[in-house]
Amino acid sequence: MTDWRTDPTFAMCREVADGADLALFSGGPFDVRAVVAGILPEPRQGLDLDAVPWGNFPHGYDARKAVHLLRADGEPGVDATGVLWGLCANDSRAAAALAVPFLIPLALDAHHPHRAAALAVLSGPARARHHGVASREELLLHRNDPRRDAPDTHDDYGYEVTGYPAGWSVAAARATITTDTSALLPLLADSDPTVRVDAAYVLATAADPDHIIRTALANGFAAEGDAMVRAALLLATAEITRAHPHPPTVTWLRERWHDRTETPEARLAAAVGWLCLTDRSAPEELRRTVDALADDERAHAMEALPWMNAASGTNEPGLLRCRRCMLHPEEPDPEAVIWDSLF
Repeated sequence: MTDWRTDPTFAMCREVADGADLALFSGGPFDVRAVVAGILPEPRQGLDLDAVPWGNFPHGYDARKAVHLLRADGEPGVDATGVLWGLCANDSRAAAALAVPFLIPLALDAHHPHRAAALAVLSGPARARHHGVASREELLLHRNDPRRDAPDTHDDYGYEVTGYPAGWSVAAARATITTDTSALLPLLADSDPTVRVDAAYVLATAADPDHIIRTALANGFAAEGDAMVRAALLLATAEITRAHPHPPTVTWLRERWHDRTETPEARLAAAVGWLCLTDRSAPEELRRTVDALADDERAHAMEALPWMNAASGTNEPGLLRCRRCMLHPEEPDPEAVIWDSLF
């Protein structure tokens, strides 16, 4: 990747760091939200890559190359998705957010060889500060709703490693996913369970003021037979309910972890989701349920769920990290123990 300090946006980031009002740059050529808003009305199947100012954003040309590789039928998609994942993991999401309008058509094309890869990576820039996060206060939390927040703010996401406002990247990615909600919803009924899981992960980042997505997730859950997909639908429901509160759904999630006929994976997902949606103390029954079901084998299996994978830490699968942070905060953090042992 090229040195991000040579990108045109670095001048804007430097000015903001020196005290300039971020609002002065809102809607301009370095506002990824404005660039994405200009793309969304266009038919994105076959959208010209060169019609987008990739060079205006840190690592933009790397993101453009990755999208080009994913769109090409004969090229391998592993390295391309690795680039986009890397941008998000390294807290440099702006260019990855710009890629989202190009990734959605690939994810919707059942015959495209890189369909699953595109779907798996496209919601990466729609979430920030969530890797390793497993607390009730922070897990599943959206700080930015592209339909409600003022255009010159970026909430408390802060700034990316490049100095770019992280909330702008998140808002741009979520706006794209929100616009394409109706096209993405049928993926919840796809024949491939991995696609159903990843579709739920994507849709959970969309704005859903009318509870259309929440209803689709609940309907999908009622018809779903795969245990891991059932868990994914519950986590997606909890995430979107945290952004758009709906008290009956909180009660419904409680019923799911309380139901002993339900699959263990779904009961655990419902317990985690319910804990994130309420300030109530964890009932003793929930504690016993999670402690009994969250063994090492199941925790490693549930790393297939992107929420759990993101919550994981060093030598600690996401499910076990959630259990420790949410129910047993007195227990030592394995990652902190490792670091302490080095010094």
